[in-house]
Amino acid sequence: MKNKKIALKNLFILAVLMTAFIACDKDFVSLDSDISGLNNFDVAENKYDVIAYTNKLKPIQTNNLPSNLFGYYKDLVYGNTTASLVTQLSPTTMDPTFPEEVRLDSVVLTIPYFSKSTGIENEVTSYKLDSVYGDGFINFKLYENTYFLRSFDPNVGFDQPQKYYSDRSLSTSNQIPLASLRGTVLKAVDSFKPSNKEIKLIKGEEVTRLAPALRFKMDTAFWKNKILLKEGDPVLSNVNNFQNYFRGIYFEAEAVNNDGTMMMLNFASSNANITLHYSSPSTSTAADAERVTGTYRLNFPSYNPTTSSATYNIVNFLNNDFTITIPEGNSTTGDERLYLKGGQGSMAVINLFGGTDLDTDEGTMTAFEAFKNDYVQTDASGKFVKAKRLINEANLVFYVDQSLTQGQEPDRIYIYDAKNNIPLLDYSFDSADNGRINHLGKLQHVSDDENSQGVKYKIKITEHIKNLLLKDSTNVSLGLAVSTNVNIEGSVAQGSILNSDNNSIKKLPISSILSPKGTVLFGNNTSGTNENKKLYLEIFYTEPNN
Repeated sequence: MKNKKIALKNLFILAVLMTAFIACDKDFVSLDSDISGLNNFDVAENKYDVIAYTNKLKPIQTNNLPSNLFGYYKDLVYGNTTASLVTQLSPTTMDPTFPEEVRLDSVVLTIPYFSKSTGIENEVTSYKLDSVYGDGFINFKLYENTYFLRSFDPNVGFDQPQKYYSDRSLSTSNQIPLASLRGTVLKAVDSFKPSNKEIKLIKGEEVTRLAPALRFKMDTAFWKNKILLKEGDPVLSNVNNFQNYFRGIYFEAEAVNNDGTMMMLNFASSNANITLHYSSPSTSTAADAERVTGTYRLNFPSYNPTTSSATYNIVNFLNNDFTITIPEGNSTTGDERLYLKGGQGSMAVINLFGGTDLDTDEGTMTAFEAFKNDYVQTDASGKFVKAKRLINEANLVFYVDQSLTQGQEPDRIYIYDAKNNIPLLDYSFDSADNGRINHLGKLQHVSDDENSQGVKYKIKITEHIKNLLLKDSTNVSLGLAVSTNVNIEGSVAQGSILNSDNNSIKKLPISSILSPKGTVLFGNNTSGTNENKKLYLEIFYTEPNN
């Protein structure tokens, strides 16, 4: 009796699953191949060829970024990159009135790093810096910028924002002269590298504690002449007048002994500003009367994630001194190696099923059509009717070329729809809380030590493949790039690439623009001892065992 009940139970489960299989006309389901009694189903794997090739990047748009790079990064594979930037500022108070006999006591610049608190001991907070690359020293200077950074592009209409690019270009024929960025020297700092120490400010009995930041005092004479002595002048009456009068600050870094550090700066922080601290004589007649103090603050641009733009201009410039030549990829056969380098470096283009799509030739079948025919039944017009196989998982596995990399590989890479410049469907199916590691797998290392050599990345594109089958979607080219933060890609617009032709990639993910790191992966055109690291599309599926 007991065996009979078990048999009936198994038959019931099988009947339900068979019904789901036959009735599936709008979705795929994953079946557990380990369920006892399901001997009429097979779980199998297929591998499909892809074409993947390197795409060397032209200058990339670097204004309206959510954060900015500054410093010098020494890449042991690719060579060196120097990141400089120019930023406008805006007063928090227009038409200021300063006290009589005013004295400018100090001018303090503060720009926070990205950091995380690691604990508090004896009222002191410890921090770990995030997005700091390298451990060497840099020298840097701050200049008064004399070039006017306009907000709108007159060449395409004043309703279109001006784009600025990584090589100081505004267009293919217009570039910001370096000399116009290097006006009066406002500050020079030698042998600098960022500190993870808490900043403690004491004013009388008041104590203020700040997270780690790029923070230093500047010359008071310049700022007194530039700001305090302009009281009542129209240049301080509104933002437009001010930004034409004082056109911002140019930050320029250089290496020390061919080494350095690159850091990501959080200009959008509420603590990012230049503050002028001034004082004036007290109105009290007491002999010990203290001076009356006040502040005047200049803010940096604040990034708005809703509009994917800043309130005014801040632009990164990236100067590459590469020690290798990034090869031009072969879009027809694919490449043996894929060169991925952040910033104005390189990314990869991936064409599934040889880049083929549906066609109107009924006498032949493209690789993509043959794939669809294996998994779904379609009508005469090619529309989905029902499933033949149920896709459990689809992956692209990228192996690191360990003979070229030097342990500086990025922890994350990002794949996207390179035609429409949007994330894949899998991106929205995964959670930002876990860093979307189900879709965009982290770099796997040879050991548990994250500093050990990288082995591979596993990128899951199951929902994208299902969508190709169920929704008759176009088999678009996919882009692959390094990433400093995959989570920002769902909420920011991608940056344009200058002078891209009709057949090339038009835009680049922001998280790749903001990463100085690089890696080298094996592509689809491997041979010899590297054959087992060849790039395929692997699909695990379930089908009836008839």
